[in-house]
Amino acid sequence: MSEAEIEEFLDGRHVMNIATHSPDGTIHLVAMWYGFLDGAPVFETYARSQKVLNLQRNESITALVETGDDYDELKGIEIVGRGEVIDDHDRLLEAAKSVVSRYYPIDDPADLEAAALGLMQKRVAVKIHIDKIVSWDHGKLAGPA
Repeated sequence: MSEAEIEEFLDGRHVMNIATHSPDGTIHLVAMWYGFLDGAPVFETYARSQKVLNLQRNESITALVETGDDYDELKGIEIVGRGEVIDDHDRLLEAAKSVVSRYYPIDDPADLEAAALGLMQKRVAVKIHIDKIVSWDHGKLAGPA
């Protein structure tokens, strides 16, 4: 995918699978809703979650966003990078608003802030600093129509 196609795809309402390194060397993999902070993917999670504990030991993170049911519909993006755990109230609120606005039908800014504040309890944000992106779009395999 081109950079524009990657951006458009990530801007869509998808689920992001997040992989971090567990202390025993295995991979901890979970699905998360995500938003954007400073143009980078961000998600919220409980401060004491396994993924946060993993990132505190090893900041390496890989994320996958994908769609498609049939082979010729498969499309996705792998993001390899570093996870920054954010607990600053204002930055966490900004991240929470981004996530909430993507997954909940809230139009009123006051309601958006209230919902974001509700989701922030005992939580942190994780901003993904992207080192590498790998993308694919099997719809392009057949060539131009």
